[in-house]
Amino acid sequence: MGAMKIYTKTGDDGTTGLFGNQRVPKDALRVAVYGTIDEANSVLGLALAAGAPEELARVLLDLQARLFDLGADLATPRSDRPDPTYLTRIDPAHVETLERLIDRFEAELPPLSNFILPGGVPTAAHLHHARTVVRRAERDLVALARAEKLGESVPLFVNRLSDLLFVLARWTNRAAGVADVPWRPRADEPED
Repeated sequence: MGAMKIYTKTGDDGTTGLFGNQRVPKDALRVAVYGTIDEANSVLGLALAAGAPEELARVLLDLQARLFDLGADLATPRSDRPDPTYLTRIDPAHVETLERLIDRFEAELPPLSNFILPGGVPTAAHLHHARTVVRRAERDLVALARAEKLGESVPLFVNRLSDLLFVLARWTNRAAGVADVPWRPRADEPED
């Protein structure tokens, strides 16, 4: 068996294949959602490349693998047929895992008393970026859920994921000795 080619030419007509052999337009909402999840996964890769502490790196690698599961879940429309054996559907246990991680890392942080500006060390800035990408995916996911059947845990997982990324960004800055920068409303200043 030879090496698989990266190009198949099957998408040259503006369609892509979902798992189950259904073809849909590349701009279909389902494709947009799992594409945005893939984008978030790439931003997590940037956070890792920026030099995440070992404890954080393990969490991010696990999240990257779980985001592949989420993407496969989203790319496999639900039907009356049994799911393929290779498919991991997002379920309540996945949501609970994120909640435990949020609790674990948040326990090491001072409580928030106001909004903070995204930034800090490069790894934290990438985590803030990933959080905003996940929030975009969540907005599209809400629209998709109105039109198509999704697993009940999928929106919960995506919501908790953005919360976790926020906490991990704060944790990363604290581990690096960098304080959160509070957002302070500013009065409009007249220009000179």
